[in-house]
Amino acid sequence: MTNNVVARFVGGSPVTVLLRLIVVSFVVGFLLETLGLDPVGLFDEAVRAARHIIEFGLTDVRQVGRILLTGAMVVVPVWLVLRLLDAGRMR
Repeated sequence: MTNNVVARFVGGSPVTVLLRLIVVSFVVGFLLETLGLDPVGLFDEAVRAARHIIEFGLTDVRQVGRILLTGAMVVVPVWLVLRLLDAGRMR
């Protein structure tokens, strides 16, 4: 029963899946090595890309906040004046 659970989890016989993973890993590794890519370089590039995305995301959040505050400087006082004028009419 345990063997069936493991086989179902890995997608077939564990030995067969292991051999397939070894062959595919070798082929992909060979292609990447041919292109001049190595694990350290790929990892560094992934970290650099993540930092770049985070920096752009934070810049966008700051920009949205700035735009919101700029609009609020006009909208909130106008809204407040209109509410006060409307409250005067209700009396």
